[in-house]
Amino acid sequence: MGVAVKIAGFTKKFGNVVAVNNLNLEIYEGEMFGLLGPNGSGKSTTLLTIATVYKPTSGDIYVFGHSVTKEDDIVRGYVGIAFQEPKAMWVDTPYELLLWHAKIVGYSSSGAKQVVREVMEKLELWEHRNKQFYQLSGGTRKKLEIAKVLIQRPKLAIFDEPTAQVDVLTKHALWDVVRAMRDEGSTIIVATNDMFEAERICERIAIIYKGELRALGTVKELKDRVPGGDVVEVSFEGSKERVEKVLSKLDGMGKLILQNDRIVAYLNRGEERAAEIVSTLLEAGVRVKRIMVQEPTLDDVFFYFTGARLGES
Repeated sequence: MGVAVKIAGFTKKFGNVVAVNNLNLEIYEGEMFGLLGPNGSGKSTTLLTIATVYKPTSGDIYVFGHSVTKEDDIVRGYVGIAFQEPKAMWVDTPYELLLWHAKIVGYSSSGAKQVVREVMEKLELWEHRNKQFYQLSGGTRKKLEIAKVLIQRPKLAIFDEPTAQVDVLTKHALWDVVRAMRDEGSTIIVATNDMFEAERICERIAIIYKGELRALGTVKELKDRVPGGDVVEVSFEGSKERVEKVLSKLDGMGKLILQNDRIVAYLNRGEERAAEIVSTLLEAGVRVKRIMVQEPTLDDVFFYFTGARLGES
């Protein structure tokens, strides 16, 4: 798998404020990659630098092997971005805005009209085509930003908070649209502070906090790195003392809490260890009534790596 984006020692300062500090990571071709972090963590700054809107203060970013500092014209030919805050003149209509955008990215007049209608219908924007921008809801403006990227069909598609301000049904529809872009050959980067969104659509996630990379991996890899992150709850019939004694002898059990006929164990790889726990209890003559395994949430993961809750940051 080739590298679509290589971020090498990237630092961005605005005056004395360090927005991103020595960021290093690689994003692979054909990947759905997520940047997870609160507002102000450096996600948007990173994306805007990939898109050549900003220049690095130090370090560099390479898009399909081309430097954003030295080959920005080439990089712009690869990248399409849906901004966190939709960009338009207040007097623009969605149709005029997208028609202009289609021509800018290379469509003929007839081709632009055709692709704009197709994309607007796909995103349920066609009925809003002649409204002025100021008349659109926040969710509709978001869809208008995403429409620009769909029209462009870039090799690298960037979405900054793509489903903020939209309802649940629209979120799922937009996620399907983004997945379809990846399936058609685009590499996707999604910046979000929505844990459910990151877990639902991203194959790998970089946790960004206060301008620094705190963790990188798949959702499963990140959750497995939380010590005692899984919770195994067992309801049983038998001696409480015996249950506690036999389970405490198992390797890697972590913290055990005994409550009447129920024991809660905090450990890693809970799903794998659940069968071992049941087998051990049965061999000790304890009847297992029920066992439940719960994995840590992405908020638990974020808290472990940053010391802050994502929703509170």
